[in-house]
Amino acid sequence: FCAAFGGELFPAIRVQFGGCRKCWHGTQAAPAQCGVGHRPRVSFGMGGEVMAIKQWAAGVAVAAFAAVGAYVYLDTGRAEAPASTFVLLDGSSKSTADLKGKVTLVNFWATSCTTCVAEMPEIIATYNKYNSKGFDTLAVAMSYDPPSYVVNFAETRKLPFQVAIDNTGKVAKAWGDVQLTPSTFIVNKRGEIVKTYVGAPNFPELHQLIEKLLAET
Repeated sequence: FCAAFGGELFPAIRVQFGGCRKCWHGTQAAPAQCGVGHRPRVSFGMGGEVMAIKQWAAGVAVAAFAAVGAYVYLDTGRAEAPASTFVLLDGSSKSTADLKGKVTLVNFWATSCTTCVAEMPEIIATYNKYNSKGFDTLAVAMSYDPPSYVVNFAETRKLPFQVAIDNTGKVAKAWGDVQLTPSTFIVNKRGEIVKTYVGAPNFPELHQLIEKLLAET
């Protein structure tokens, strides 16, 4: 299992137990590429006690929690969402600046990712529930995902939100060097990342957060 996190964007990692998760699939980096230049503080919340561990153990720890059905969320401290250009399936583009004014869920995923596919109905339901209230969703397919697979998935599953393909991997790199899928970022109306999930989120909890952010001015 290979995990590399962008230390500049994510100052802390906390672990909470969620429901059954089948896998976190999609990392393509070779072991030799992991950890180079990344020095995040990694913390695991366990019974009120927080244990800081060295970065070299991060991948092993995340893998262990994944095996028992945990999901990880990264406390970004409301960091500004990275400036990026998303290339959509229809050939048009969308920038990070375009996200402002709405609460947006940015989901990095892949058609080969079991958990990504399994959580997609919940992501669709969440979009349908809150879209009319100022909520949006942007699904970003990873660079290794064949475009034809992404297009076929979007069409057959009738995804109601915009889908982008990160052909070069630059978007994933900008958003904290995303390598694990699914990785989900919640962006507020001001364009700030308020919460990040690695693995399928707890959707009832996510809905509470979305409602809180929608109520903000």
